[in-house]
Amino acid sequence: MPISNSLRYLNKKYINKIISRWAGKKGSPFSLVLHSGRKSGKKFQTPVIAVKQDSKFLFALTYGAQVDWYRNILANGCAGIKHQGKEYKLEKLTSLPIQTGRKLFPQPSAFFLYC
Repeated sequence: MPISNSLRYLNKKYINKIISRWAGKKGSPFSLVLHSGRKSGKKFQTPVIAVKQDSKFLFALTYGAQVDWYRNILANGCAGIKHQGKEYKLEKLTSLPIQTGRKLFPQPSAFFLYC
């Protein structure tokens, strides 16, 4: 079920700032994507739901592929991520079909992807 634009706006302006305080830290259910604006070049940090599988990361695009952080990574070709207290470099992004991606997420993260 798609998330409404009004909820997306509230998350971007307010809730993400709160979540960013612990996102990326060990034990946090959220990771922190470190990216630059595709037009402005400004540095951003965005909390996301991500899981690490081997040397790769799988992201939940809960608002779809048109979100700024994802578009910035695609445009720039790279970004960083803080995940469980460690920093990694993101390169060579690929997309998966939604159903494939959902099956790869472990619980409890997968639960939120079906809401």
